[in-house]
Amino acid sequence: MDKFLKSVSFIFHPLIMPLLGVIFYFSKSPRYIPVQIIQAKLISIFILTVVLPILLYFLLKTLGKVKSVYLDTTRERIIPLILNCIVVSLVIKKIVPANQIIELYYFFLGILVSTLACLFLAIMKFKTSIHMVSVAGLLMFFIALSIHFSININGTLAFMSILVGAIATSRLHLKAHNYIELLIGFFIGMIPQLFLLKYWL
Repeated sequence: MDKFLKSVSFIFHPLIMPLLGVIFYFSKSPRYIPVQIIQAKLISIFILTVVLPILLYFLLKTLGKVKSVYLDTTRERIIPLILNCIVVSLVIKKIVPANQIIELYYFFLGILVSTLACLFLAIMKFKTSIHMVSVAGLLMFFIALSIHFSININGTLAFMSILVGAIATSRLHLKAHNYIELLIGFFIGMIPQLFLLKYWL
């Protein structure tokens, strides 16, 4: 059981959630988008949201700014969160501008708002669960897409609901967070996505 819960936290790391949202969008969108454009967007987002943060993490670890990938203290979180805000801003401006793919534009705008909220709380010395922030935001985006495109993705939503519970359980079991940090993380991830729906749904 311990290995399973640790695997959940590792496999569904916050870094991959934006990429999963983009992959899901392209797989379900009824709009015609040339394959070359989809591939270019996916590669660009993978590099900016997965590869670049990993490289920045190793740089920060070398400089002694962070100790582990889990960013156990609020002090360790400040610089990575600032860098993540910059990365997400680049994605919004260069990869998914509003005049191209409005759904993904607001998805990443919601991610930016959630990241800024996490940064503010870290400065205030409160450690919210970034795992819960990311999975809650992704869940809300999936729900919005199912309504927007009028598609039945009940199986996906059921899986995502189970995943939310599994991630919360793993973070509690690993003593990485308490109930309050998980709950606040869930709402920080979901509320920006929910609020931004009125601009594109």
